[in-house]
Amino acid sequence: MRHIAKGCCSLLTSICLLFLLAGSAAAQQEQSFSPDQAKSLTKKTEANAPHPSSAQATAMQTWAQSLALQAVTYGAPLVAMYNLRNTVAVGPNPKALPGQIWRMTDISTPKLAAESGYVTPNVNVVYGFGFVDLGQQPTILTAPNSNGRYYMIELVDMWTNAFAYPAGGASGYEGGKFALVGPGWKGELPAGVKRIDCPTRWIELQPRVFVKDEADLEAARKVINAITLQGLSEFNGGSAPQPVAYDYEVPKVNPKVASSQMQFIDPMQFWSIFAAAMNENPPPESEIKSVLPQYKYLGIEFGKPWSPQGVNPVFLEEMKRAVQGFGPMMNNSTPLVGTLKNGWAIPPADQGDSGPDYMSRAIIAVIGLTANTAKEAIYYPGVVDSNGVPLTGAKQYTITFKESALNISVVPPGFWSVTMYDGVTRYTAPNPIKRYYLGSPSNLKKNADGSLTIYVQHDNPGPDKESNWLPAPTGPYYLMLRNYAPVPEVGKALYDPATFEAPPPIVPVK
Repeated sequence: MRHIAKGCCSLLTSICLLFLLAGSAAAQQEQSFSPDQAKSLTKKTEANAPHPSSAQATAMQTWAQSLALQAVTYGAPLVAMYNLRNTVAVGPNPKALPGQIWRMTDISTPKLAAESGYVTPNVNVVYGFGFVDLGQQPTILTAPNSNGRYYMIELVDMWTNAFAYPAGGASGYEGGKFALVGPGWKGELPAGVKRIDCPTRWIELQPRVFVKDEADLEAARKVINAITLQGLSEFNGGSAPQPVAYDYEVPKVNPKVASSQMQFIDPMQFWSIFAAAMNENPPPESEIKSVLPQYKYLGIEFGKPWSPQGVNPVFLEEMKRAVQGFGPMMNNSTPLVGTLKNGWAIPPADQGDSGPDYMSRAIIAVIGLTANTAKEAIYYPGVVDSNGVPLTGAKQYTITFKESALNISVVPPGFWSVTMYDGVTRYTAPNPIKRYYLGSPSNLKKNADGSLTIYVQHDNPGPDKESNWLPAPTGPYYLMLRNYAPVPEVGKALYDPATFEAPPPIVPVK
């Protein structure tokens, strides 16, 4: 997979084209500033700079458009994590306070998915979400022995990099005790505790525990309930430090859509959140020196809060447009960082830890926030049918997997599944029989040659096919094929997307 840094010119051209398409409608929306505020900003700018010629104004707007889009691409993963942290830990109605774990009581049904605000949730697992502030002291994580049940504990920094896996996959399922250590901390850790250095002050801990069916739910809960967090001082028998008084800006987004979609009521709130989150959770030093300085024209400077004051109104308008069009652009841009085959987007090999591939990181943050690395899990978004037409409940489709298909081959106790998602909310799609996925945990009927066919449609296909029916909503939707604990050959093959064997086509029934 070629990184963005190696082909920035061609990628920038593609991004700008997508931006113009995605942002044209958004540009007609209500202004972020009142007429008086805009007039005041314009007067201040005109007082400090010569009035540009028409050619100069056009050039300035073109460059402002490009710079604003690059800045949103860079900052969106951080803002997505900030929004999720608000929902889970520090907002007006937290699910679990910092340093605690919110354990979902069930799989991510449409109702629970909307409550969590978590985009494209996995419905084969019980989730846990825990945001940890490592600014005062390390936190001790205790992970249980699951006795062979699949589970993982993903650790994600505030820039969405999955930097460690204390449990799951290569780490195994035996558990242990781990010290989560924030940047710059110096001190002694107790014996028998494995140290994990964390890149940012805030991190997110995200357990996933496999659930086969409703009867299996209680056993899965026992595993996730045994995953605990404790401050180092309390772990050593001392008193907890004084709690931190958090006073974070509350993101105001469309409550009916996943918060990672960046649908801010006032698009300019993105920029104040970006600056505040960046100053609290700095990126790597190399990016502070090489990436951030270019954003000074947008009022973004490391170590300072963002304010529209002093920013050229032309730039402010492009900053607004960039945020408004960003969610739809990322939803439709997966082919830029992967390959589209048979209607499936083949993910980049660097998913979950994208490094300087900021486009890849942003796409994954918007459509699949906190995605795992390819060694732990591989995701294939199903976005169009075999003819390249977007999926819709008005049509019927089939997907036929060969018995030995590599895309659904797992290392036990891993699993695979195909899950249905609403194309508007980006959450689990409701249906009358409450079947949200089909896969290895399902009782699927095989064909005579050992293959299996999944019927994707709104209406029941009939008794002989009902076991293999994945119900669809009436409107637009997308699918997600997941492979948890994939065989190593799949992850290696992702590095050569041109020859990668895609999942079978999503075929419309004629």
